[in-house]
Amino acid sequence: MKNFTFAVILLLGFFLSSSTVFSKNDLPISEAHKIISVAAPEITSASIAAFFKKYSDLKAYQTDVTALYKDKAYKPIWYAGNDINEFGYLLYHKLNSTYEEGVQIDIPYKNKLDDVFDEESVSKSKISDSDTELLLSSMYILYAKHVYKGIDADEQNKIQWYLPKKKLSYESLLDSIVSNPDLLKENKKILFSQYYKLQEVLKKYREIEKNNQWNVIHMDTPFQDLRPDATSQTIADVRQRLFVIGDLAKDSKSNFYDRELMDGVMKYKIRHALTPNYIISKEHVDQMNEPISDRIKTIMLNMERCRWIPASLENQSEYVMVNIPSFMLYFVRDKNFDIVSKVFIGTPLTKTVIFSGQIDRIVFSPYWYVPTSIIQNELKLKMAEDKNYLADHNMEWNGGKVRQKPGPDNALGLVKFMFPNPNDIYMHDTPSKSLFGFEKRIFSHGCINVEKAKELAVSMMKDYPDWTIDKINAAMSGEKETPFLLKKKIPIYIGYFTAWVTIDGNMNFYPDVYKRDTTLNEMLFPQDTAYKSDQE
Repeated sequence: MKNFTFAVILLLGFFLSSSTVFSKNDLPISEAHKIISVAAPEITSASIAAFFKKYSDLKAYQTDVTALYKDKAYKPIWYAGNDINEFGYLLYHKLNSTYEEGVQIDIPYKNKLDDVFDEESVSKSKISDSDTELLLSSMYILYAKHVYKGIDADEQNKIQWYLPKKKLSYESLLDSIVSNPDLLKENKKILFSQYYKLQEVLKKYREIEKNNQWNVIHMDTPFQDLRPDATSQTIADVRQRLFVIGDLAKDSKSNFYDRELMDGVMKYKIRHALTPNYIISKEHVDQMNEPISDRIKTIMLNMERCRWIPASLENQSEYVMVNIPSFMLYFVRDKNFDIVSKVFIGTPLTKTVIFSGQIDRIVFSPYWYVPTSIIQNELKLKMAEDKNYLADHNMEWNGGKVRQKPGPDNALGLVKFMFPNPNDIYMHDTPSKSLFGFEKRIFSHGCINVEKAKELAVSMMKDYPDWTIDKINAAMSGEKETPFLLKKKIPIYIGYFTAWVTIDGNMNFYPDVYKRDTTLNEMLFPQDTAYKSDQE
């Protein structure tokens, strides 16, 4: 609880983190944003208890507010002398702008808060100075919990998100701020950088919605796939949509499928993890016709996920990130993409788990120990039908278990990457290379199959000069299992983002393959019954 108290104070620094320091004159509150002159409030444990008895809808914040004032020796936070300070004005401004943060907050006693900052309000005299101070503190914690912290770890577990929540030493940061107030003025962002990229796209899509530019794309009946050189009203409608979302630089309004539209269609398909060709099918038009309100909600849901990710992740020298909905893997070394590879993942019945780990071993030409579930549900029947099944598939019994010997047809391919975890999930090569040509790559029993597995192994072995390309090739010959223990473990993060802004600024939307957007939306916005996640 104390850590969260310090988080509140840290977020105050976040409010002030901009290239220009806010002043009262910068805030849209009233004429010239004059300071409101009130008596300096006196805060005690008794006055805090009385406040939350009076304002019972804020009772959930009493423990945090009490801890906050204990840490500050019961000194006012939102007053400078007899006046509400800049922090108070800035907080009020932020509370009125939460839509920019992609959250929907029900603010208790909002009318009383408005009265405090309305210089012409006749109700202002009814709000005591101590109530004003404690109301602002309660609002501050409410804002911090929604915008900075996000949902609790227990709630994350309910939606099977097992990546650890970000951790910060709030005590150390508070000490730094106290000793050097100028730190508050530095332009430092404390949330995962993807959050801010999505925030910018959120503004763009809300502007499109506001300007009624998300026009319905009409389809001929019966609809036939559209290809280059075709002519159709649908083509003109698709052209307008691609222009609005930025895949085309201009809208010629032509209903002829020309070279310009081909380039725009290709950009759109790449951004949506679709097969990169020029065909416009009914499924593609149906996807484009999804309400823009759904796109906006998808962005907001993924901003929430960003609140859970440590900003420090991107500062690591190297790490692997797998995004389940995009079916892609990224090996980042010194903030550059060393390897980008397609993957295929678990089916909806054998979902790939969202979690993090440490890759500690690379196993070349591995054995595949067949899981008991596969033996029971699949192999026993096949062995009963064919007594030579194991031998014909390069398999053998070993210690009461079935394993497949190393070789080019091994289910794990010629290399696997191990990171200890209770779900027995790992990454590996595969002999089924043709599966990487599918759009929705959901074929495995939960493990992550990597198209560029060899390239990934070579990249990870750069720090081991004894492991030359020739040595790696020999180890991957399929003749003998060769494990290698990494001296430096490599972090791996398996996440779930259905909206992601790439390094070049392109907005990507991916299918909600496990319906996790739907579940998260029900948790964050229970009043929203219209939202339907992508391709549900």
